[in-house]
Amino acid sequence: QGSALWIGTFHSIFARILRRDAELLGFNQNYTIYDADDSERVIKNILKELPESFQKLKPRQIKHKISRWKNDLRAPGDVSSGGNYDEARIADIYERYERALRANNAMDFDDLIVRPSELFRKAPEVLERYRRKFKHILIDEFQDTNRAQYNLVRMLTTEPANLCVVGDDDQSIYGW
Repeated sequence: QGSALWIGTFHSIFARILRRDAELLGFNQNYTIYDADDSERVIKNILKELPESFQKLKPRQIKHKISRWKNDLRAPGDVSSGGNYDEARIADIYERYERALRANNAMDFDDLIVRPSELFRKAPEVLERYRRKFKHILIDEFQDTNRAQYNLVRMLTTEPANLCVVGDDDQSIYGW
């Protein structure tokens, strides 16, 4: 029974799921996981192709904004600039960034959380397979889960009785 247990971080568990079912999302199972430096390099290359008005934007700030959007489960088409010129330019870069990742058969660290939600919506039979596999889910440091992680937990739990969380409000890094 112990070998059937999966123990890991959100990212490691869902990377494992994605390795098995990446083709359902248009990725090869041997997709590359980009770290922050890889992601910033992609953004720098995108910036080189854009007009000079984009050049004042910093790749690290762009990546941070894209990461926040992903963790709020906002795809490029879901992003509204609200009339903010820089936000509109970053939204354009976000769309190009996603195309570049796909063209390189790559996912960034945030995708390891975002893409499984997409997978489960697109292939309910895959979600059902993992619901049967994960009869009980324990999450430590629950106070540090973000919206995307919480969404995955909700998708996987079939009833409240199979979820146990441990957390400490005094140590929370998120304020939602």
